[in-house]
Amino acid sequence: MFRRLRWRIALPYVALVLVATLGLTVYVSDQVRQVRLADLEAQLLADARLLANSVAPLLQSGTDSETLDELARSWAAPLEARVTIIGADGVVLGESHEDRAQMDNHLSRPEIQRALIAGQGSSTRYSATLGYEMMYAAVPIQPATTQDSEGQLLGVMRVALPLGEIEANVGRLRQNILLAGAGVALAAALLAVVIAGHTTRPVRELTAAAERMAAGDLDARLLPSSRDEVGQLTRSFSHMADQIRTQMMSLAEERGRLAAVLDHMADGVLITDESGQVRLINAAATRLLDTSEERALGRSFTQVAPHHPLIELWKACRELGQEQVEMVEVSRHGLFLQAIITPFEVASAEGYLVILQDLTRVRRLETVRRDFISNISHELRTPLAGLKALVDTLRGGAIKDRSAAKRFLKRMDIEVDTLTQMVEELLELSRIESGQAPLRLAPTSVAELVIPPVDRLRPQAERAGLEITVLLPPELPPVVADPDRARLVLTNLVHNAVKFTPPGGLITVAAEPAGDEVILSVQDTGVGIPVDDLSRIFERFYKADRARSGGGTGLGLAIAKHIVQGHGGRIWAESVEGQGSTFHFTLPMAVER
Repeated sequence: MFRRLRWRIALPYVALVLVATLGLTVYVSDQVRQVRLADLEAQLLADARLLANSVAPLLQSGTDSETLDELARSWAAPLEARVTIIGADGVVLGESHEDRAQMDNHLSRPEIQRALIAGQGSSTRYSATLGYEMMYAAVPIQPATTQDSEGQLLGVMRVALPLGEIEANVGRLRQNILLAGAGVALAAALLAVVIAGHTTRPVRELTAAAERMAAGDLDARLLPSSRDEVGQLTRSFSHMADQIRTQMMSLAEERGRLAAVLDHMADGVLITDESGQVRLINAAATRLLDTSEERALGRSFTQVAPHHPLIELWKACRELGQEQVEMVEVSRHGLFLQAIITPFEVASAEGYLVILQDLTRVRRLETVRRDFISNISHELRTPLAGLKALVDTLRGGAIKDRSAAKRFLKRMDIEVDTLTQMVEELLELSRIESGQAPLRLAPTSVAELVIPPVDRLRPQAERAGLEITVLLPPELPPVVADPDRARLVLTNLVHNAVKFTPPGGLITVAAEPAGDEVILSVQDTGVGIPVDDLSRIFERFYKADRARSGGGTGLGLAIAKHIVQGHGGRIWAESVEGQGSTFHFTLPMAVER
């Protein structure tokens, strides 16, 4: 109950009213009691003086005690009080309510002592004789004032009344005040509850609006219903809500832009906290680390990137507090990354930015470039070395031998033709790559592309003891192609199949439709291609180790790849070492209009 603001406002007011009523009851009843006691004391003193004046002549005349008892009882009845006549020595001479003979000496009673000293006295105490509390008032009894009797003390007149009636009156007064106070407290409680409910209603509405905002409803608003502090709080809340909504929209927009940038970045990005928990990861990082955003967020960096070099680099960054950069290879598939880990601090919280740059392609290109230089040097060195040897031989005297000179010149002519072919193929490849050799595309039947190269190379295949088979479906649709260059692709593929297939082998040239393109293939039963070389056979001058003995420039497949790509197609190879190879390439179908 005390958690509700309504009751926290109402209950203190009710408690305050109750405490005030109780205090007022005690104070008023005490004051009434004191006033009643003072009035009673004055009344008793007045009665005692009247009775003392009446009994003085009797004491002077020596009236006996029996007569004084009767006189005391006669006075007690109309006064409804206890009347006691006490001698100057403290002996009771007359008593209205008790047996005088059984009573103690009263000279030591407080009211008697005060009367003897001050001329009057009173006290309130419990009467052991009567058994209840009483108020006593006493005055000295003196003879009529004469010059001879001045200062003479005949006795003390004491009048007493029980206090029960006064206490009963005071009790009834207290009860009435308490009942009135309870009624006032109840009315005050109801009024306090109503006022507190009315006062806290805007606060409850503000609480509900704040909870709606916390749940995501940024349009929650309240209209101020007053101009007091609560109304000002309502206006301030609405202004705060507008500011929060604006900032949230701005943050959402910024977060959206950041997410778009991160999602489209080629580099992998991770953000970890001080303990290494991953707080953000983009799509590139999930791809590089072979994980997903759901599995990565909230997990440790060592779990998300279980690669020792990356983990050690992150630890070094945390220990040294400095940016760490290192090239690491993180998988058995040759994934090569440059990792950059940078510490940062935002809102007094430390974190680490991890950027993973995929340099696998760059490294592969460097390898290709290095191999290209090595291969072209190797290819050029062989004919050049042969020419140099032939020239040196002729210069050494062989030129005088006409038959030898003729044979050497024929050999030199072959080497020059090899160099010429190599240069021409390089120029052709360069023109295709640069777009300086545009394709003359036209709808062409697949048979026109396949049959001529096969017929031209069939004699060579037969001399090598090979069989060539052509498999073309009867209703194969035409393709869009440059016939001469498409035939060059097939010529290169079939020529390679003839070179690298041992006698008795089979070469199959086939075609089949697939979607909006036609797949052409050349399959052989030759030596095959090693798995490590399969992804690189379309590079310039690249030759598998088993192919080097077969001659050639090593540019045929590179030229074929660029011609196919110029047609908008794809080219690839499948091979099992020792069982043969299959080369596929696609050409787009001709659209009928």
